This record gives sequence, structure tokens and C-alpha cells, in this order.
Amino acid sequence: MTDALQNPQKAPTFQPLYMQIKDLLMERIHTGEWSPGTFIPSEAALATTYQVSVGTLRKALNELVAENVVVRQQGKGTSVATHDGDHALFRFFNICRPDGERCLPVSIVLGRKVRKASAQEAQALGLQPGAKVIHISRTRELDGKPAIYEDITLCAERFIGLERQPEVLPNTLYRLYQQRFGATVAHADERIFAISADASQAQVLGIEVGAPLLQIVRIALDYQGRAIEKRVSVVSTQRHCYANRI
Repeated sequence: MTDALQNPQKAPTFQPLYMQIKDLLMERIHTGEWSPGTFIPSEAALATTYQVSVGTLRKALNELVAENVVVRQQGKGTSVATHDGDHALFRFFNICRPDGERCLPVSIVLGRKVRKASAQEAQALGLQPGAKVIHISRTRELDGKPAIYEDITLCAERFIGLERQPEVLPNTLYRLYQQRFGATVAHADERIFAISADASQAQVLGIEVGAPLLQIVRIALDYQGRAIEKRVSVVSTQRHCYANRI
């Protein structure tokens, strides 16, 4: 362990000490020392390692909990967050019924292939122009009816073989990225637009041409802020809405 890790007081002081500790903890997650699902050492043990008070260490952990990087489990300790379970799904899935009730989506893959990235895709994913990407198209049913059409783009070099295997893609792709490719979606940037359904969207979603849709353009990012995925979703607003708690 480096001297900076052993003695964070020697690290640059332009940040509060607890933020320096947070960065040091994040680095151990970035490097894979603490993988998703792993229980990290106790607050007391970490405070001793970094030579800070338990209060300072706890404040750093609170920041990571608030960012959904780690999860406190009553009676067990603190673990690195995973994309398992409904809770993880709903963190990144903001479509619900008009009354705010959540419902689980059912995904139907329409196609996947390797092709050259468009200029917009390359820019969004930080790739060279014309780099190879994997494109996945799918619908997502809510309450038994098509509600969302998605175009998903990934770096082919980072997700080697995903265009072929697994034969059946899981409902939650982020879990697959994490478990099979070691790529954890930590954050996502979204932009939302109001559009009208074109003929192909209307056919897939079972709505009329010109019906109002929400278009959600999302860039999923890993712990280090690197783009993992570009996803463009169009959502029928006839029976569902976008909801987010700020």
C-alpha cells in the first residue's frame, strides 16, 4: 500500500479529508480489489488503515452509499453494490404507471449485430470514427403490452462476443455487463425529448403514426466516468410515464 493510502493527510489538501478517503475507497473498487458483492472491511478497520477517525471514515462511506456505490446490509456490513434484484433495476428504470406504481419490464430482443459506429455513437462512447460497435434493438413490455423501443450501442472491443452469446439476453443488461464483462454501470446521463412516432415506431409499439412519445437518450458510465453504453429509448405515453425523485 502506498504512503498516500496509509496516510491520507499527506494527500493533496484541496479536498476535505473525508472526500480524500472517499476517493481512496473508490480507487479500490475501480481496480477490482473490492468487486461487486464483496463485503469491505469494517469502519473501524478502515479507519485504522487510513489513520482517521471512525466519524471521518463513516462520512466517506455515507457519500458512497448516497451514490449507490456501496450498500449497507443490516447485521452483515457494507458491500460493493451489484445489479442484482429489482432495487438495482428500478434505480435505472424510471418508467411507471401514471399513479407512480412501478412495474417490471419484459424485454424482447429484435436483433443484435456488429457494425461500424455512427459519428454520434463514436463520440458518445469515446471511440474512433468507424470503430466497431455492437447494436442491440429490443422492445420492453409493461403490463403485457409493448411500451418501449430501445436501440443500444456498445463498444465491440469491450464486449467481445456479446453479439452472439449468451443466446438469450437477460432482462437486465447491466447485470450481464457487470458479471460477464466486469463493466459496472455506476451512473447515467439522460436527456429527454418529446417526439412524434414515425411509422416503424408506431408499428413496434402498436400506436398511431404521430402519437406522442418520450425519447430518452442515455449514456451509461462506469465508476471512472467512462462511457459503457449508449441507449436511445422511445416510450409510449398512453399508459405509462417517466418518474424521477430528485
